[in-house]
Amino acid sequence: MDTVNEQKKTALVTGANKGIGYAIAAGLGALGHRVGVGARDDARREEAVARLRAAGVDAFGVPLDVTDDTSAATAARLLEGAGHGLDVLVNNAGISGAHAPDWSQDPTTLDLAEARRVVETNVFGVIRVTNALLPLLRESPAPRIVNLSSSVASLTRQADPDAQSGPIMAVYAPTKSYLNAVTVQYARQLAGTGVLVNAACPGLVATDFTGFQAPRTPEQGAATAIRLATLPGGGPSGGFYDDEGPLPW
Repeated sequence: MDTVNEQKKTALVTGANKGIGYAIAAGLGALGHRVGVGARDDARREEAVARLRAAGVDAFGVPLDVTDDTSAATAARLLEGAGHGLDVLVNNAGISGAHAPDWSQDPTTLDLAEARRVVETNVFGVIRVTNALLPLLRESPAPRIVNLSSSVASLTRQADPDAQSGPIMAVYAPTKSYLNAVTVQYARQLAGTGVLVNAACPGLVATDFTGFQAPRTPEQGAATAIRLATLPGGGPSGGFYDDEGPLPW
């Protein structure tokens, strides 16, 4: 997948105050994008903006709780009022849900309230934010939407007894499979409009999400999302990718 280095496009990255989201924001900023740091915690958001600006990134804060309709609508109005439009949306915000020390989530003892909470963030949050910002994205000459998924979303890998598919995660993994399915439906709906919609797997990254027990850096984890966010016109849409290329559904 070839990419383009566009100057002064505007990107919004949700959950960008730390980890992979921060690395995506930094990477897009290094390519010349104006970057909105979407986060619900005011102090952490502004600290991330300050760090990005110190690194030379044209960054600004966007108060955003992906689980709240009003917050998403307000974020859209903020971006519109700033007069910069929106070219790139990276839906990075996500949660794992409660799990055992080995990260497992047993389907036979599943807490449905907890499952709903994770779906609300990982799936409905993406739909909520995307729909709120889609009118702005449609005005861009090269709109891109990237949804942060995971290799555990792959039903092919999860069903393969010989695959290295990690622990059983009966809440988190299905939300990412659901997210992948939603990604495909957006790509189908927006086909021919210039809006490219893809899902990115960052790999196992050392962040607080993984207890910093993982082999990849946030910068390595951000690479695929940045590549998909900067695809040229005519690039793929409705795909699921990691560093090595397409992943099995």
